[in-house]
Amino acid sequence: MNGRLNEFLDQAQVLLERLEPLLPAAQPPLDWTCSLAARWQRVGRDGALLPLQVSLDMQLADLIGVDSQRDQLSRNTRQFVAGLPANHALLWGARGTGKSSLVRALLAEHAAAGLRLIEIERDHLADLPRVVERLAGLPQRFVLFCDDLSFEAGDDGYRVLKSVLDGSLERAPDNVLLYATSNRRHLVPERQSDNDNWQLVDGEVHPNEAVEDKIALSDRFGLWLSFYPFTQDHYLSVVRHWIAVLAGQCELAWDWDEVLERTAIRWAQGRGNRNGRCAYQFARHWVGLRLLG
Repeated sequence: MNGRLNEFLDQAQVLLERLEPLLPAAQPPLDWTCSLAARWQRVGRDGALLPLQVSLDMQLADLIGVDSQRDQLSRNTRQFVAGLPANHALLWGARGTGKSSLVRALLAEHAAAGLRLIEIERDHLADLPRVVERLAGLPQRFVLFCDDLSFEAGDDGYRVLKSVLDGSLERAPDNVLLYATSNRRHLVPERQSDNDNWQLVDGEVHPNEAVEDKIALSDRFGLWLSFYPFTQDHYLSVVRHWIAVLAGQCELAWDWDEVLERTAIRWAQGRGNRNGRCAYQFARHWVGLRLLG
């Protein structure tokens, strides 16, 4: 009997040794005094917060032409960092207009006061309760950041997000906020068939339950900030700003003239975009060429 047991234990040991390299390594608790940002990474049935090496070179002053959006989100974040009531925020609108850059700039502004940033992908939103559970009771203030958030038709993942934002019996702790960016205000697409059962009762329009359920997700965000496509003047002002910043870092002398302006316009026309991202990319291109000689 002992011989068979020893044989079984030896086989189990061999099996464990073969499986061990395939198993994810245990992640130690994150030291938030040293880490300013992290990304939630799903590992098997669980997940872990992996530290990110972030650059704090994006400043609020670099956000040109979005003064109202910048001031509102900055004020909301200051309230949050100070331990005061604050709202979850949805930043929606045209691509490349500074939505994600604004969140990164806020981390640079408030990291010394205890603000921390956690990136979580849309496909991992079902893990939000696990992430929030690990942050409860910590002294830092955490912004959960979901970039380019949207849901396809038939995707029920938005229901988990609704519960974490508001409406469940166990709400997110006071040291956690969610900031999300999206190209559309209503995060769940609406189909024409959703509108077939609208009713008119005593002069009031009543949407059906399907529409109400979809609109309710965006309503969970107390702060909505809209970002609009750039005008040409707005685009050129961002180009001038970034050329000044990048040229200043390299001690490169430069002048804004009609030739440079036309070159920047042609760059945007060739890209089919006229936004902040395009302006930054042109500035890097132009300064790099000048330095190359």
